[in-house]
Amino acid sequence: MFLYLSKLLPLFFYPLGLASVSLVVALVTLWKRPRTAALAIAFSLTLLLLSSNAWVAKSLVRSLEWQNFPPVPMPNAEAIVVLGGATKSAFPPRPTVDLSEQGDRVIYAAQLYRQKKAPIIILSGGRIDWRGSGASESADMAEVLTSIGIPAEAIVQEPDSLNTYQNAVNVRKILESRGIRRVLLVTSAMHMPRSLKIFQRQGVDVIAAPTDFLVSQGDIQEIGSTPKAALLNSLPDAGNLQQFTNALKEYVGSFVYRLRGWL
Repeated sequence: MFLYLSKLLPLFFYPLGLASVSLVVALVTLWKRPRTAALAIAFSLTLLLLSSNAWVAKSLVRSLEWQNFPPVPMPNAEAIVVLGGATKSAFPPRPTVDLSEQGDRVIYAAQLYRQKKAPIIILSGGRIDWRGSGASESADMAEVLTSIGIPAEAIVQEPDSLNTYQNAVNVRKILESRGIRRVLLVTSAMHMPRSLKIFQRQGVDVIAAPTDFLVSQGDIQEIGSTPKAALLNSLPDAGNLQQFTNALKEYVGSFVYRLRGWL
């Protein structure tokens, strides 16, 4: 039940959901309370304009992503841990497993393995039942890794986790059973601050190996590089709205996890 509520309820507090609720309020109050309706419409418009422009969205994303940069050089460890959320299952008409926006996690893990940074890759991720049947996220990631030449014997699957806390708890059990102490944690840069704290709370000696950076130094410089760029980046954009929402989800997730004592 907690998992279901954690996915459903926050939708009404993120920009698109909150703006939708506000517009419903405006519709209901339009005839009898036009001032309230006008304020609700103004709130919805302001919220969407702010959260969908590059200045605000990329600043919020950067506040998370730039907390942990990959060490240079990347140190060696005893295992590479990859968190799920990086694949799309091979449901028709897909010919095979596809990589999602977060698919850099799988590719980066393969690169680290080939650089001999660790001898095994632990893939952590199950599948939420209401999102359809099929293989677990760990199985999907394993299929991608073996297809690009990573030996199956170097892959360990953890197919039961449904959130980041469960990732940490279940991976810790695998590490303890194998006597592994130090790991490289691979996940999206935006997801890394929360993930790193959760794994550390579980007593895992973890090195952050973030990937899938959405905001680079070049992106920040481009926003206001010219008057035209500054103007264009102030306009609403669906991609910016998505980035803002994802970053906000991470902050909300950290707040909830802290309340539950997981951070």
